[in-house]
Amino acid sequence: MKTVLQRFLEDETGATVVEYGLIVAVLSLAIVGGVGQVFDALEWLFSDNNSRLVNAFAP
Repeated sequence: MKTVLQRFLEDETGATVVEYGLIVAVLSLAIVGGVGQVFDALEWLFSDNNSRLVNAFAP
């Protein structure tokens, strides 16, 4: 019984899975936040009627 408890306390495979999960969560939040800012910047870029980009894509 002592060896089973010792192996359980030394086993770190679950901790590795949790760490990878946290890394994925943080990266996904950063990506979602970055994409939102990019869309806001593009909206601002094309919102000005006098912009050369707006005039270039006008029909």
